[in-house]
Amino acid sequence: MTTLLEVENLSRSFGGLVAVKDVSFSLRAGRITALIGPNGAGKTTCFNLVAGALKPTSGRVLFEGRQIDNSPPETVCRMGIARTFQIVRPMREMSVLENAMIGAFSWTRNVSEARSKAYESLESVGLAAKAHARTDQLTLPDRKMLETAKALSTRPKLLLLDEVMAGLRPTEAAGIVGVLQKLAEGGLTILLVEHVMRIVMEVASRVVVLHHGAKIAEGPPGEVVADPKVLESYLGAGFHA
Repeated sequence: MTTLLEVENLSRSFGGLVAVKDVSFSLRAGRITALIGPNGAGKTTCFNLVAGALKPTSGRVLFEGRQIDNSPPETVCRMGIARTFQIVRPMREMSVLENAMIGAFSWTRNVSEARSKAYESLESVGLAAKAHARTDQLTLPDRKMLETAKALSTRPKLLLLDEVMAGLRPTEAAGIVGVLQKLAEGGLTILLVEHVMRIVMEVASRVVVLHHGAKIAEGPPGEVVADPKVLESYLGAGFHA
């Protein structure tokens, strides 16, 4: 299976604080990988480094074999990497469809093309029936999926999802799990930051664990949750998969 993204010895410091320290991992195309760890572990900083929002202090990021860590976010997006944010803020004065079209304007200025791609993205996440609704009429799960649809409208090869399940009830999260699984089955590669281990165990084929900015474990979910370092630093001794 093709390696889509390679993170090599990535570090990022903010003054005297080392937020990410010598982290390396790779993503295989068409798989869902989870990036987990306690609050402050460096997960979001790692996302920002991959997406181009931050530049590394050292190390590099390769996407399809091309070094991208010095590229601005808009260039990284056009290359095929899209991301979502944990706190979703749709444009309230615009419809659901118009919000989703924003992502498409990263690669086209043709309104008809953007509308077509946005509608396709809404169909992928189960929001097509609400395309012409106001965003303030959406539930939290729907707003999360609109954020995902906006990212999908950029035509990504790699989707970075930052705690897309946060704040959702189990039944709501289950619906989003189904969406992510279908996207991966369609060939999309996903890197997911998630705290709910039940979700991680269900959707991820591989897990990377960060603690104090460093990678402490990597592997299949079943192996990672049994790792003594992961139990001690994150899951707790009483955790049972």
